[in-house]
Amino acid sequence: MLNRRADKLELLRIAEAVALEKSIDKELIINSMEIGIAKAAKSKFGQDNEIKVQIDRKNGNIEIFRRLVIVEKPENLNTEISLKNAQELNDQYKDKKIGDEVLQVLPSFDFGRIAAQTAKQVISFNVREAERERQFNDFIDKKDTILSGIIKRLEFGNVIVDLGKAEAIIQKNELIPRENIKTGDRIKAYCYDVRRESRGQQIFLSRAHPKFMEKLFIQEVPEIYDGLIEIKSSARDPGSRAKICVKAIDASLDPVGACVGMRGSRVQAVVNELQGEKIDIVNWSEDAAILVSNALSPAEIQRVNVDNDEKKLDVILSEENLSKAIGRRGQNVRLATKLMNYEINIMTDQEDSEKRQLEFKEKTENFVKNLELDETLGQLLVAEGFSSIDDIKDSSVEAVSKIEGIEEDTAKELIERAKEFHLKDQEEISKRIKSLGLEEELINHKGLTPGMLLTLGEQNILKLSDFADLASDELTGSYDVIKGERIKIKGYLEDFALSKKEADELIMSARNKIYID
Repeated sequence: MLNRRADKLELLRIAEAVALEKSIDKELIINSMEIGIAKAAKSKFGQDNEIKVQIDRKNGNIEIFRRLVIVEKPENLNTEISLKNAQELNDQYKDKKIGDEVLQVLPSFDFGRIAAQTAKQVISFNVREAERERQFNDFIDKKDTILSGIIKRLEFGNVIVDLGKAEAIIQKNELIPRENIKTGDRIKAYCYDVRRESRGQQIFLSRAHPKFMEKLFIQEVPEIYDGLIEIKSSARDPGSRAKICVKAIDASLDPVGACVGMRGSRVQAVVNELQGEKIDIVNWSEDAAILVSNALSPAEIQRVNVDNDEKKLDVILSEENLSKAIGRRGQNVRLATKLMNYEINIMTDQEDSEKRQLEFKEKTENFVKNLELDETLGQLLVAEGFSSIDDIKDSSVEAVSKIEGIEEDTAKELIERAKEFHLKDQEEISKRIKSLGLEEELINHKGLTPGMLLTLGEQNILKLSDFADLASDELTGSYDVIKGERIKIKGYLEDFALSKKEADELIMSARNKIYID
């Protein structure tokens, strides 16, 4: 291609063919050829030279120049030239002055094997980069859609998909587990990202993403496509089970029935594409208690305690419904948690009663012990909604004295004792925190109270990096099913009524400080 004896028009024909095959601009191909030939020419005329190559777009003639700067006294003849010599080069340079650039024609030459290989590498690299840029621009608008292609090859568990004008990748963790796929199969997947990469694929697909299921329902259910039914949220355990929450914009429609279709035809089409994944279609409700009852089906719920501020739900049900609500290995409640973005705590009626009794007893004992009250007064305060000594400290005399059986003088004394205890307690906690050796960075971490810091220190969590490595469940507590038995796992900061959202924020801000700052 680069030999002087070759038909010069062949260069233009090659550029046109490559541009057509790769769907990129012909001018870019010719520019790449000029850069490649210039690099090869440097190996002939010297690396110190600044070479420029021009290919005539009509006849394919190649001209090679040395770019020189006009100076008064040239020191480097490869890059500099005197004004007199510049004016002698070409008539058109008569008006040039000091500081201007001129082009000195260099003789054409036969490319050696190494020079030709160098030029070929430069051209190939530039064409490849242009092709990647074209692919990025073609597919950036296809992000958040379903794409279809042919499986081209399998690489280390990842799947390379031929989309026609580009290749995409489905990484191993984005495949449906135990899915049987092979080269040559046609496959659908959700495009969750398109990004510029220097190497490898730029288009990232997923068959495990919850959005893949949502997009399949949009394809199968005309009412969703037309905006008559809205998908509120979804959650998946790929290849096993999924939940999708739908809401009817048109009140006359049954959103669940529309998604199921006649004899289950619509949902079955989605199930088949997801390799038999069981799908629960959940009817949306603004009421979190109703929604969690729908999401935990087929379990029958007795009652739900809702804390919208903390996004927490205590779901109380009978013993026989417990296993249904939790599901195999906690799958049902885990998917419902993702679907609602609420922390769901499932318990039996007996567990709920025991929990309330225990909390009442612990709060009463706290008041009796630390404020030196009799048990009856302690119980009275708890019954009236005072949960902690801080609640009493921050209350007014009027509010406390409104409680039947508590006079104004008693109310003042209670508040004063609460303030004294708080001050003494904070001093004691500060001393213990110092004795445990907590790192200043952890002590100053926004959102952690002295009581929380003391608890963390007692668990040997002394550095901000230790705290950043925790999971939110380790702070708030959780349930696990071990050998078929549901076990409560206590969180480090469970006693501080920390929500999962608050725990996530505390941990993420710590990670940002450790790994980003």
